Amino acid sequence: MKITLGNTLPPYPAFIEGIRRAPDRSYTLTPAQTATALKNALRYIPLELHEQLAPEFMEELRTRGRIYGYRFRPAGDLKARPIDEYRGKCVEGKAFQVMIDNNLCFDIALYPYELVTYGETGQVCQNWMQYLLIKQYLEELTPEQTLVIESGHPLGLFRSRPDAPRVIITNSMMIGQFDNQHDWHIAAQMGVANYGQMTAGGWMYIGPQGIVHGTFNTLLNAGRLKLGIPQDKDLRGHFFVSSGLGGMSGAQPKAAEIAGAASIIAEVDSSRIETRYRQGWVGHVTQDLSEAFRLAKEAMERREPCSVAYHGNVVDLLEYAEREQIHIELLSDQTSCHAVYEGGYCPAGLTFEERTRLLHESPDQFRRLADASLRRHFEVIRKLVVRGTYFFDYGNSFMKAVYDAGVKEISRNGVDEKDGFIWPSYVEDIMGPQLFDYGYGPFRWVCLSGRHEDLIKTDRAAMECIDVNRRGQDL
Repeated sequence: MKITLGNTLPPYPAFIEGIRRAPDRSYTLTPAQTATALKNALRYIPLELHEQLAPEFMEELRTRGRIYGYRFRPAGDLKARPIDEYRGKCVEGKAFQVMIDNNLCFDIALYPYELVTYGETGQVCQNWMQYLLIKQYLEELTPEQTLVIESGHPLGLFRSRPDAPRVIITNSMMIGQFDNQHDWHIAAQMGVANYGQMTAGGWMYIGPQGIVHGTFNTLLNAGRLKLGIPQDKDLRGHFFVSSGLGGMSGAQPKAAEIAGAASIIAEVDSSRIETRYRQGWVGHVTQDLSEAFRLAKEAMERREPCSVAYHGNVVDLLEYAEREQIHIELLSDQTSCHAVYEGGYCPAGLTFEERTRLLHESPDQFRRLADASLRRHFEVIRKLVVRGTYFFDYGNSFMKAVYDAGVKEISRNGVDEKDGFIWPSYVEDIMGPQLFDYGYGPFRWVCLSGRHEDLIKTDRAAMECIDVNRRGQDL
């Protein structure tokens, strides 16, 4: 069976005002690589439409750094519908379509028009032609077939068994000397690599609620291990600071509230703050540093939970705290530092809009500013740590980004990263066996082995999650 797109060219869709758009990823291909990129996009298109679409795809590549195939995006919001409204020959095929549309919904996706779900670069697939073809394959999928996806490209339906996986997905499998950011960026432009993040390219993203339980556990354990909080008490009267209110990082203020803490979360993108405030994930919003710390202080004095979104850069927030000698007990970061130079980290001194403009107009200058900001970020954290702050990396590659910015002293051996970094990660220092021995992780908890003892652990974890969610509703 060969599934193709139709030979009727759809009208070019209108972009809805106010929906976030991905920044220009920059076009850096050679003429030969450019030809390959166009061929990879046009392979989905009937031959008679190539002459018309090739210039359109080239313009996208030149101005956006990727070929997204905007023309083939369905109009409007791709909000997930009830499963019975999808076509398909098995329930799994329909369910996957629900998951994909949920990942690309305006309320959930970071950059819906560029198929980016979260984490600045985590995509469902590379372009809208792939999206349409994947949907068609899922409509034909039977309980005795498996759909194989390679970096967004549907390889086809393969005969399998009812107990086999219905879909197998791999993303960005870079090998040997090409396993680096530079070559990956070229491969992504050429249409042969898709970065799926943890759950975007696997179609499993469910928003900040997917990490709120793990973040709650992390904060509570940090308080118990580092602040001496008894096992039967929470973080009331204690202070947590971090940054990032985008995808999974949007869980931070709600998790802090559930844990009882006062928290300030810095975010440069006002649209993300507005979304989290509207959805109830954060309680207060301010652009004023003194007000942000005043709200947190008053909440600690009342021993009440409080979450504040500070619209500004976390470096400015921390430098203010250091100057004013404000004690921060627990400190972390959840910006997209795995994609620092793609816009996942906004340099201090730039507005979010200036960051986006520089990514397009001068990526080299943006890189220099990002490195300088990371060095400032490191220096202020080091000062705060000396004063008693407990800083931990939340698995977002922050310390690796600092090291790459030229700060070698962040490495334990002062030379390279092979021995790790001077500050701990939440996994090794806070959670460890306390979390993973119970069959679940900070992002997803799934029992895979089928062993009775693992089922019991997962059952216990599920009940704890239900209890956490109830407490969140009470707040």
